[in-house]
Amino acid sequence: MRKIDPEKHAARRQVILDAAIVCFARKGFHGTSTAEICAEAGMSPGNLFHYFPTKHAIIAAIVEVERQETAEFFRELHEASDLFAALLGFMDVVLRLAADPVFSSLALEIAAEATRDERIGELVAANDADLRTALATVIKAAHERGQIDAAIDPEGGARWIAAIIGGIFGRIAVDPGFKPLEEAPMLHLLLTRFLCPTG
Repeated sequence: MRKIDPEKHAARRQVILDAAIVCFARKGFHGTSTAEICAEAGMSPGNLFHYFPTKHAIIAAIVEVERQETAEFFRELHEASDLFAALLGFMDVVLRLAADPVFSSLALEIAAEATRDERIGELVAANDADLRTALATVIKAAHERGQIDAAIDPEGGARWIAAIIGGIFGRIAVDPGFKPLEEAPMLHLLLTRFLCPTG
């Protein structure tokens, strides 16, 4: 039996995911065939199916990678001395991702698929719950340091920040004039008025 090299295996999986992201952003999940993903990845269908048995498995893997990346980001964020500034930095990352046509198209496609596919919906809901928990934890820790208004309920504040994030991508879908990177100063102002102590 051939021994699997974990690093090579992970690298090949990532090649497939990167190719699928490009294809899904271009034509949507349902408009993309596995043959198109194979062509983008430069591999045969047999090779692709060795890593992902179905297109659905690829979609699920993309959602799971997003969950892992968000968790890693918040682990690093907690090391910041100024948690409010770190939170603004996180929102700047969101704006940069929203400004990326491939990422924003993929995010909207995932959101739509979550309403059609129960399993994808469960994964997206889990991602959202993790994000809100991470945000609430940051808000609570910032309370203790006097960096965020103690009157802000951590769970409620986290829910509204998550709503803002979702709204950023939704705005891109309906407003061609919305330029995420240009909106950073206004977003910072809104979050400062919302979260910072007033006294």
